[in-house]
Amino acid sequence: MHEQRRGGVETPRSARSRSHPTPDLRSDTPSQEAGKRVEKNDLVLVGEFGRSHGLKGEVRLKSHTGDPQAIVGYKPLIATNGKTYTLKNVRQAPGGEPDILIALVDGVTTREASEALNRVQLHVERDKLPPPDDEDEFLLADLIGLTVQNEAGETIGTIVAVPNYGSGDLLEIAPAQKGSTALLPFTKAFVPVVDIAAKRVVAAVPDDFFEIAKPEPGEDRA
Repeated sequence: MHEQRRGGVETPRSARSRSHPTPDLRSDTPSQEAGKRVEKNDLVLVGEFGRSHGLKGEVRLKSHTGDPQAIVGYKPLIATNGKTYTLKNVRQAPGGEPDILIALVDGVTTREASEALNRVQLHVERDKLPPPDDEDEFLLADLIGLTVQNEAGETIGTIVAVPNYGSGDLLEIAPAQKGSTALLPFTKAFVPVVDIAAKRVVAAVPDDFFEIAKPEPGEDRA
């Protein structure tokens, strides 16, 4: 599993920090493993199963680790529903993004069983991950849900996802008021302050930051 450095080169560490949109870990439920209670705050999101692939139990998997295929090395993977899974092997999905994989899950051998995995989120225990190497490395799970303030200290929104479409990490920010989300490059120039302890980031954004995300007049809003 990996982290990424803000505005820098990705290096192997723990969970990928700024990669792909994922649901907030705060909705996770505790799970049990080897008699130890694992609380939701001790879990880091590393992937999510998608639809089934083929007839022999393979399933699509969106990986949130820096090297997408490195997710196979984390065992067991703890699901949102409390179950644990082990990946036997993974490969990149044909024609897909590097983080979209085809996975073979231990004990899953039929299409029906793989279909039941769709939308199941996968986590690892935080204490199994090495700490970040420097101050510009962050776990994705720690970024999602942070309050976003402008340079004047006003709250403008919340980070809801951290996508990467190939040209660098982005923060997807939902406005404090209702409206469409907007994307901001996750670099020091645009995000000079990341304060995980205070659950906030400071972003340098224009006044019309969220206006760009609004549909044009006459555009279908459905």
